[in-house]
Amino acid sequence: MAKKAVASLQTGKSSSYAKVIKMVKSPKTGAYIFQEEMVPTEKVQEYVKK
Repeated sequence: MAKKAVASLQTGKSSSYAKVIKMVKSPKTGAYIFQEEMVPTEKVQEYVKK
């Protein structure tokens, strides 16, 4: 049987991270793009303010 990829994330530490999706305007085309990043929950507000 194949291992599930999710099993490696169940270490108990995954709950201290949050997935942040930020909309940013591209300097080349002027279109909006979405940036996704995993950030520690303590630094979410700091990341959004950038």
